[in-house]
Amino acid sequence: MTTRIAPAAAPVRAGAAHRRRRLARPRTWSIRPLDVTALLVGIGVLILAMWVRHGGLDQLDSMAGVLTGIGQVTALYGAYLALVQLVLMSRAPWLEQVFGMDRLTAAHRWVGFACLWLLIGHGVFTTTGYALGDRSSVVAEAWTLLTTYPYVLMATAGFALFVAVAVTSVRAARRRLAYETWFGIHLYAYLAIALAFLHQLAVGADFVNDPLARGFWIALYAVTFGLLLVFRLGQPVLRSLRHDLRIANVVEEAPGVVSIYVTGRDLERLPVASGQYFLWRFLTRDGWWKAHPFSLSAAPNGEFLRTTVKALGDRSAELQRIHVGTRVFIEGPYGIMTGSRRQTRGALLIAGGVGITPLRALFEDMPADGRDLAVIYRARTEREVIFRQELDTIARLRGAAVHYRLGRRPRAGQPDPLGPAGIIAVVPDVALRDVYLCGPRSMMEGARRALRRLSVPDAQIHWERFDY
Repeated sequence: MTTRIAPAAAPVRAGAAHRRRRLARPRTWSIRPLDVTALLVGIGVLILAMWVRHGGLDQLDSMAGVLTGIGQVTALYGAYLALVQLVLMSRAPWLEQVFGMDRLTAAHRWVGFACLWLLIGHGVFTTTGYALGDRSSVVAEAWTLLTTYPYVLMATAGFALFVAVAVTSVRAARRRLAYETWFGIHLYAYLAIALAFLHQLAVGADFVNDPLARGFWIALYAVTFGLLLVFRLGQPVLRSLRHDLRIANVVEEAPGVVSIYVTGRDLERLPVASGQYFLWRFLTRDGWWKAHPFSLSAAPNGEFLRTTVKALGDRSAELQRIHVGTRVFIEGPYGIMTGSRRQTRGALLIAGGVGITPLRALFEDMPADGRDLAVIYRARTEREVIFRQELDTIARLRGAAVHYRLGRRPRAGQPDPLGPAGIIAVVPDVALRDVYLCGPRSMMEGARRALRRLSVPDAQIHWERFDY
């Protein structure tokens, strides 16, 4: 273990009153999901209107024209969805606050596959339409397009990159790839979109025949890549340099579990809330390019940031041996599993294993009367319980309750401590509370089913996964 320097342990404070200085909080956006959906649909309608404006309907007087027209429309919407994909994962804070990272990730996945099918349709319909018009075979027409039309070969290379990204996004393939390999392949999506843009700029009907549409599409590309530059690069770089983050301490919490303390300048001005997470990059020789999505495990206090890591794989195991003084680069904060999402007065926090980390911060920080605040913590053995002393101290200070449930997952027919009977035995008024979940996916899904059976509304159930 590394040499330890202050802070030696996270101080335990009782709620918001502990703050000695005014802490920055994440900005709240008033945008609604319907607003974003309406904007995206409106742009889609405008794309079709522009295609009609430059004469798209005039070519539909023959089968060759119909197929070519379908090829043009699928190309336009394929390019549009490729840009929407990038926007969804641009880490724009207003998008994440409106939808949550889980929903954004799911939308990104389905939009990606829809984009791929549209691009396949573009190639098939356009080639077939041209072949009918030229009275040649589809294979001969495809060869002519590849070898004589400008930028078609380049666009085909971009399409091959899209296929590679899509194939590695299938769950079966994703599980077999190392994160670094998967991430590296996905970076080629940017190159694929750049190649598609050059193809669209050179031969796309909107660009060749309609200056207004040309400006519109260039603006779409500019806004998309502007969001990426600001939120995936500019803001993280400026924030990390401004706060000059470094590892101050590494403390063992349980077998295979360590807390990493990070200090820096003006941390009270870092807009982060309990329940959120950062993408952490620890600037070691071979680890600077690896991003780790870890939650804060202590409430923001303006003095240090703490995250707690369990050795679940090669990437997290490396962090068990990281050195004090290592510089830290952060992206974020991200996540909407915060106290600001609450709909009711009371709260129940349900954690499994290392999933206690964001809930421990919420337990310390969440405004609530102690009688309206409870924790259920599931772990396999006593040795695997993390933060027991801290949790007990917070509970004592706040007049709240922590219920530890030890043991392996129950078999069929055995009582489940996170089933309906187990939850209501601890918190009889659970339907009148907000419930925060964090732990293994199977645990959270089971707890959600139990909560629904107990008539807890979906709006009062808050959870996020960290497997993106």
